[in-house]
Amino acid sequence: MLLATFKLCAGSSYRHVRNMKGLRHQAVLAIGQELNLRALGSPAPSAWINQVRRRSSLLGSRLEETLHSDQEMVYIRQGEEAMQKALGILSNQEGWKKENQQANGDTVLSKVVPDVGKVFRLEVVVDQPMERLYKELVDRMEAMGEWNPNVKEIKVLQKIGKDTVITHELAAESAGNLVGPRDFVSVRCAKRRGSTCVLAGMATHFGEMPEQKGVIRAEHGPTCMVLHPVAGSPSKTKLTWLLSIDLKGWLPKTIINQVLSQTQMDFAKHLRHRLDSSLASEARC
Repeated sequence: MLLATFKLCAGSSYRHVRNMKGLRHQAVLAIGQELNLRALGSPAPSAWINQVRRRSSLLGSRLEETLHSDQEMVYIRQGEEAMQKALGILSNQEGWKKENQQANGDTVLSKVVPDVGKVFRLEVVVDQPMERLYKELVDRMEAMGEWNPNVKEIKVLQKIGKDTVITHELAAESAGNLVGPRDFVSVRCAKRRGSTCVLAGMATHFGEMPEQKGVIRAEHGPTCMVLHPVAGSPSKTKLTWLLSIDLKGWLPKTIINQVLSQTQMDFAKHLRHRLDSSLASEARC
């Protein structure tokens, strides 16, 4: 059975089989199932099974490229690029200056990054497990307008694979109309690395969402949110949000700094309220 399945996958090198995507996908799944059965049948997986597992994993990653169009692969790579750039900015601890700090410890820092501009960094601890934050920020992304007054609407325009989406976000006008209506078209990706979740994104072009009349199309630079359990307190989550935005139009830097810093502080407050409300609602049910 295993030999026959490998022959099926190998057949993808022939032209008449190359476009049979569903068949190849089933073949990879069959290899994984067969290997698991053989591994369970012995006290420990043999060396050759481990070797084939590694090769089948590589085959699966190569198949991902054949299962998506060229444009979809561009979006996937953009999301990965945004994640790498954002994490690179966060990893450099030098040059950060405090913009704002609340009594509960919520802090916004900023610094100027070459070729990116001024970026803002929110650091908070939320008294909720990481899984709850992940579900709210990723699985329920389109509901953000219900609880975050800085967001009017978020729509997922296209989902690509299990990690990547294209979104359209319509931002609410700032208090006092200091910043008029803006919208964003972004590619976003979500990755799990051990006990850490990284949600990253950046501006992209999506032909089916042209610029809207009366709304300025702003752009996210490389941005990301990093979630991980607090050491020694797994019921709490450390959230770090790197924000990089080009609001476009003519705006004084003092207003931009004020608006973006306050946006991050407001986000933390509204996220906590949303999570607490959802927990109370679940308890009543």
